[in-house]
Amino acid sequence: MCRTFLALRYHGYQFGEYNPYLGDGRGFLYGQVRGVDGELYDFGTKGSGRTPYSRSADGRLTLKGGVREVLAAEMLHRHGVRTSRCFSLIETGEGLWRGDEPSPTRSSVMVRFSRSHIRFGNFERLHFFKRPDLTKKLLDHVIYCYYSDLKEEKDSYFLFYSELVERVAKLVAQWMAAGFCHGVLNTDNMSITGESFDYGPYAFIPTYNPKFTAAYFDYSGLYRYSHQPLVCKSNLHLLQEALAAIIEPKNMRSALEKFDDFYLHEYRQLMMRRLGFEELPEDNAEKLLQLTIKMLTDSQVGYHDFFYELRQKFSPQWRDDITQIFADFEQPELIEQWRQYYYHLLQTYSDNELKEMAKKLQQYNPQQSLIRPVIESVWEAITLEDNWQPFYDLLQRIYD
Repeated sequence: MCRTFLALRYHGYQFGEYNPYLGDGRGFLYGQVRGVDGELYDFGTKGSGRTPYSRSADGRLTLKGGVREVLAAEMLHRHGVRTSRCFSLIETGEGLWRGDEPSPTRSSVMVRFSRSHIRFGNFERLHFFKRPDLTKKLLDHVIYCYYSDLKEEKDSYFLFYSELVERVAKLVAQWMAAGFCHGVLNTDNMSITGESFDYGPYAFIPTYNPKFTAAYFDYSGLYRYSHQPLVCKSNLHLLQEALAAIIEPKNMRSALEKFDDFYLHEYRQLMMRRLGFEELPEDNAEKLLQLTIKMLTDSQVGYHDFFYELRQKFSPQWRDDITQIFADFEQPELIEQWRQYYYHLLQTYSDNELKEMAKKLQQYNPQQSLIRPVIESVWEAITLEDNWQPFYDLLQRIYD
């Protein structure tokens, strides 16, 4: 176990501009343990005070920020997304002054665990200082700890980058299927293990809107919902510059060319599961996916609401009577094409397979949404009455 408290320096491309003045400004890495699943987990704080890299900030975390991060991590975990999670959230009793919250606001310290504290930006910093020797040393550490199945391979560096491409592609596909918009996909917010973390101005889309933007300060919509796959691919491309002294650039370019295929395959598979299907021929799955997106876009029905209603209303009788499929949909003309194709696909399923579909719909579609009004209602109870019960109830409903 690591016994030295660490705060790391890193760099990053933030909204397209390179920033060499970044670092862990309000948290320390306290320890690393191996879980019963065989994976390593880092335990660190967020909001525990100033570090050498805090600059003019106070190193604190608002209680609202902590509550939001707990909820985001648990909802993403419920969706099967690879994510950091919160171990504890402790209110400190301090008052904090913030420009984006009514102040003074309450303060907290979070202890969270993730698969690694190392970011793309840690490599970018070493490249900035022209230290390929340290880049190699850090990369050896990453492979040894987090890609241990590759450490004996002859081409371990290239294989690491190839696997990272696949992990990131699958991660962003998971976000998209869950209707999650990270909000600030700078390179310093990208984990070297392909895990999501650091949930600031995130949001879950209320309806299917490709232009939905989570961060109020993202004026250009650079990190909007539909841009997330492109941005993550771009961040992997930027990482190549930092790794070029260790890994052959043309090999990294070749690996990155597979990103789109990894992403599309994973996204299609996840969406099919949300629709109840596990194994569909690719052409059928693609057609159903496109019809689903068109219906969600045209109708602007709640993104979460649609999948939850599908979970609740699905019946094996749908195979025999098309009129029962979303019979009470408010805009029937906008769902008709989707209904016809869904009915067509059900014709090849047996009674037992339809029962399995119902189970999958329960598994992959949570009953609880986490759109902004839901979070605000929980926070209102905390801030006005110090009533935490709605928060605990919400966490319970996420897993129901």
